[in-house]
Amino acid sequence: MILHVTLVLGSAANSWLVCGGAEGGRAFYRLMIQDLVPIQHRRLVFHPGPCVCVRFYMAVNSEPSDWGYAGNDEEKEPLLVAPHAQSKQTQGKTSPYGAVFIVVNAALGAGLLNFPAAFYMAGGVVAGVVLQMCLLIFIITGLVILAYCSQVSNESTYQEVVRAVCGKILGIVCEIAIAVYTFGTCIAFLIIIGDQLDKLINAMTHESDGAVSSHWYTDRKFTITVTSVLIILPLSIPKEIGFQKYASTFSVIGTWYVTAIIVIKYVWPDPEMSPGIIPTSPASWTAVFNAMPTICFGFQCHVSSVPVFNSMRSATLRPWGGVVTLSMIICLFVYTGTGVCGFLSFGSTVSQDVLMSYPSTDIAVAIARAFIIISVVTSYPILHFCGRAVLEGLWLRFNGTDVDTDVVRERRRRVLYTLVWFCLTLILALTIPDIGRVISLIGGLAASFIFIFPGLCLIEAKISEHDARSASWHALVLYGILMVTVGTFIFGQTTTNAIYRDILNH
Repeated sequence: MILHVTLVLGSAANSWLVCGGAEGGRAFYRLMIQDLVPIQHRRLVFHPGPCVCVRFYMAVNSEPSDWGYAGNDEEKEPLLVAPHAQSKQTQGKTSPYGAVFIVVNAALGAGLLNFPAAFYMAGGVVAGVVLQMCLLIFIITGLVILAYCSQVSNESTYQEVVRAVCGKILGIVCEIAIAVYTFGTCIAFLIIIGDQLDKLINAMTHESDGAVSSHWYTDRKFTITVTSVLIILPLSIPKEIGFQKYASTFSVIGTWYVTAIIVIKYVWPDPEMSPGIIPTSPASWTAVFNAMPTICFGFQCHVSSVPVFNSMRSATLRPWGGVVTLSMIICLFVYTGTGVCGFLSFGSTVSQDVLMSYPSTDIAVAIARAFIIISVVTSYPILHFCGRAVLEGLWLRFNGTDVDTDVVRERRRRVLYTLVWFCLTLILALTIPDIGRVISLIGGLAASFIFIFPGLCLIEAKISEHDARSASWHALVLYGILMVTVGTFIFGQTTTNAIYRDILNH
């Protein structure tokens, strides 16, 4: 059975032949083409002339290879409607240099503190740097692939791109993965707050490092709880968050300051600092993979990259390729400097949070801790906001609505989401001893955003094209398969290893 629909769009008011009027035509287009017809089954043909004809053929109970195609044999356009085929409603204002700053800010964060320990687990400087360089190729190409798929799908967020290109099921999986990832990151943030407050309180009370607190009000669980309830929770409840620019500024300053302090302390070490054993090679070939979660967690900016790409003045692949390459090189220098100098400063005695390895009496390091606390306190609500928005979208879609117009019901649901999210992250942060445990788990999810979803998007986007299957076409499809394979391996290996190590520690 073949269903043949022709929608004729003209310039005259009476030329709308389907659904009655312009709004009806657009509604029909969205319903039939964007929602009902899978992306790989669309056949869109644009003929020049006074009218534009959009035809698609849908075969019921047929295989993808049986889908019809309306058009001449010489057309070389992709089946998806690229944004350049339609006039964009808004033009971005971000310059390439501004985009570099935003991407770097999105990548650099709390994962920085775990890089020295990751270099130790990988087996030394050489193993850590080589692993970073190898993964960086996939990281950069993944960012370019997402921009390409954003163009062909005309979507402006990561989850919308995945949903448009890969279908509804993978779109839902992607949204759930984003919610879990932001949830785990919020747990890591609370643990970092506890780590840094411990050291700052020891400095103020003149207690020795590692000593059990003699006062209930300096206990780690109490300080995390009070800070979270009094500061983080009130910032997380509002519907909108207007302090992102301040959080970004503190994050950038704090990250660069931490890196500078770690490098300076390695070049001019304190007399009381003495490194442990410094391995020069991995204990086994599998030991190198122990650093993968930290590297993926540290370089993951892919979820944020799609809106950044669409905000650029020139949202095309060539300038975007330069933006992401420069951004990742900057991140590489920051992470490598922190990882190498922090690892060589402490060796086998390095903590999962490198700042915990420094004495609490060091004033310069204490300032770094204060920067990190401010950055994390302001970043938690932003991550929670992203996770809450995804959960809200899933809930509304499950109910079959696009937006909840009932203000009271929306507020009640938002407060409930926030309280449940906050309480769960706080309870887990109080029971998990260090950020390494959290990063080892959510690092695998970060790999899915870097490798698996971009790889799947590339495969689906190329398969949807109807031009000649050239050597470059096959190469790109194979590269997409490689990305999915590597990402699946990293996700499975790191997650399994994290669970296994957690079981052993208990």
